[in-house]
Amino acid sequence: MSGEQKAKAKMEQAKGKTKEAAGRALGNERMTAEGRAEKAKGDARQAKEKTKDVFKG
Repeated sequence: MSGEQKAKAKMEQAKGKTKEAAGRALGNERMTAEGRAEKAKGDARQAKEKTKDVFKG
């Protein structure tokens, strides 16, 4: 399950980064903000999984 969550975090980070870049290119503030939020969500998920790994090992 942990590997699945890590993959999900990476996908959220990548999706957010892409959306943020597209928003900047188009001059769309809302899209840029949504991209940042998705990326942050992925970062938080990844941090949670790393913390779990530390306490497992």
